[in-house]
Amino acid sequence: MAEPNSTFKPIKPKLKPKPRTPKQTPESKYWSSFKTHQIPDLISSITSLTFSPSPPHPFAATHSTSLKIFNPQTLSPSSTISSFSDVVSSASFRCDGLLIAASDLSGLIQVFDVKTRTPLRKLRSHTRPVRFLKYPLHDKLHLVSGGDDAVVKYWDVASETPLLELLGHKDYVRCGDFSPVSHEMCVTGSYDHTVKLWDVRVTGSKTVMEVNHGKPVESVVFLPSGGLVATAGGNSVRIWDFIGGGKMVYSMESHTKTVTSVCVGRVGKENVEEGREHRVLSVGLDGYMKVFDYGRMKVTHSMRFPAPLMSIGFSPDCGVRVIGSSNGVMYVGKRKMKEENVESGLRSFWSLGVEQERRVMRPSYFRYFHRGQGEKPKEGDYLVMGPKKVKLAEHDKLLKKFRHKEALVSVLGNKNPENVVAVMEELVARRKLLKCVENLDNEELGSLLMFLQKYSTVPRFSGLLMGLTKKVLEMRVEDIRASEALKGQIRNLKRSVEEEIRIQHSLQELQGIISPLLRIAGRG
Repeated sequence: MAEPNSTFKPIKPKLKPKPRTPKQTPESKYWSSFKTHQIPDLISSITSLTFSPSPPHPFAATHSTSLKIFNPQTLSPSSTISSFSDVVSSASFRCDGLLIAASDLSGLIQVFDVKTRTPLRKLRSHTRPVRFLKYPLHDKLHLVSGGDDAVVKYWDVASETPLLELLGHKDYVRCGDFSPVSHEMCVTGSYDHTVKLWDVRVTGSKTVMEVNHGKPVESVVFLPSGGLVATAGGNSVRIWDFIGGGKMVYSMESHTKTVTSVCVGRVGKENVEEGREHRVLSVGLDGYMKVFDYGRMKVTHSMRFPAPLMSIGFSPDCGVRVIGSSNGVMYVGKRKMKEENVESGLRSFWSLGVEQERRVMRPSYFRYFHRGQGEKPKEGDYLVMGPKKVKLAEHDKLLKKFRHKEALVSVLGNKNPENVVAVMEELVARRKLLKCVENLDNEELGSLLMFLQKYSTVPRFSGLLMGLTKKVLEMRVEDIRASEALKGQIRNLKRSVEEEIRIQHSLQELQGIISPLLRIAGRG
């Protein structure tokens, strides 16, 4: 006679816990794929980070009285420039990557040859510390600078003279950027809360447009279209439409402390250049890096670092992300590039091809018909899969034989709550759970009460176990009164339930306090 339930499968719990953390989106996976390396011991706060526009895109970091240039492949310093008399505040590569300009707090701007580190030009005109300088994207002859004298200067680098002095800011000028579509237009941000758009072709050195950020402006960057500008100040990053008359498009207030720096990054498929989308990356004193999708107006990724963050840069080839902190540590995220993948893939392909050429077997060979089970199938082989043997636990074997009470006692002894709940759910489906509870002796009933006391208040099990607890107390009340051990179990169960009720009341009080605050924040 065939064994009953010959196709019996191991039982599994139906009550699955919901994941506490949301599933990672493809974009979060992209940003998480940047493996972070720490570059410590840079003496002091890293005030500026900039990437060379020309491959392989080395990056420069300013700290203390030094300017270090790093190799993006090895992440090691390739050269150090130390010919500064004061703290270096900003740096910028020329569009061909051959020269780099750097400013310090003495008000001096120097232009260096990247390979020889030789100072080629010294630009002196600022009377106070220079806070930023920037080369245009397609111009090798000029640069713009600004500082604590509230003056923005447009320089002719070759003659070491300022061609224009752009006046209009009333406080320290802290940041600026050139338009990606015109090397004659730039934008600057100041501690007077304003962001000004300048055109060097305009006579009288007057500002073309002005917007008010509402807080001291720490960083400003043009977005790739040339019509939008991102500004950072206070705890907010704001997107402005300068083509539309300076209208604010969106204000991102995801940071809890001052936002210190913003830059533009890209995300998308490596082999589809036009499919890549741009993002605004921001860092702040709260130690967070935020990735903002200004197309959908939402924060798509966030990362926490152990120190206040001062600067951020992103390589043009999307391979390296660099973050500078206030304690002299750089967090460099490096992503494996497509070329490296192809090169390593070709190496493995050729080595594998040679190996397979030696091992190939054909139907005309004797060994072909004596292959063992360990032989891997080849492409084009027809696979016949044999049924896998199912291993049953002790309680599954007892359920298969309809020995319900013994199955319940067996699984209670294993102390695995998910298996216990799974067996109880199966017994409920067979309408045998209450019958099993009724037939338990005092020792087995004690094991059941101990399990209920421990897990009946767990949220993912409570829906089934609280109802079962009530039934057990109703059905076995006489046995419980007659046994001191069972009375002790009931007292422990009562304490667990009272503690859970107290916790729920506390959570409701907290919810009542937080809900009005969230509503007020939502209106703001």
